[in-house]
Amino acid sequence: MASPLTLSQSEQENLLEKLGVFKIKGRDKHGRKVLLIIGKLFPARAVSSEVLKKYLEEKIYPKLEEKPFSVVYVHAEVQRSENFPGISTLRSIYDGIPMNVKNHLESVYFLHPGLQARLFLATFGRFLFSGGLYSKLKFMTRLEFLWEHVRRNEIEIPEFAYDHDEELEYRPMMDYGLESDHPRVYGGPSMDDNNNPLSLYSMRCIA
Repeated sequence: MASPLTLSQSEQENLLEKLGVFKIKGRDKHGRKVLLIIGKLFPARAVSSEVLKKYLEEKIYPKLEEKPFSVVYVHAEVQRSENFPGISTLRSIYDGIPMNVKNHLESVYFLHPGLQARLFLATFGRFLFSGGLYSKLKFMTRLEFLWEHVRRNEIEIPEFAYDHDEELEYRPMMDYGLESDHPRVYGGPSMDDNNNPLSLYSMRCIA
């Protein structure tokens, strides 16, 4: 995929729009708008943090209309080399979110969190995301749990997320790290094991 240096600002914005990474789609069980984010579709190596922040400010935040809303983030099939923007970029984007938008965010539903994501957020989530955002984060290991919070018939979850959900039904130990879809992760540490070296490994993989 092209790098930010090979795409103009308008081309990067058009790419985000074309891929449909961010969508205001559907409502949660409380009637609030839902911002759907498809992690797999995010072109992390082709879009700069500056363009991403500008895109969100101009195309996404105004549609939220300064009213309470929820976020559904689909993490299935996210790969560090392709879809993950990096820790510094995430912090920069979060810091750039207008206060009125932050104040209206009610919940973040993190669908299909991998072992690395859980370890990372358990270790660094409170440091990276201030203002109470971490406390609004809710892990949804299965789609059936997401439907308890979001109106199923109003939101379009991509087919690959359904496929991943089905795979988890046949390989349930993936949820706990005892069996992983990542070829380099073999152990199954407890989330409370602060001395486990896999925590440091996770930080290197995600950063």
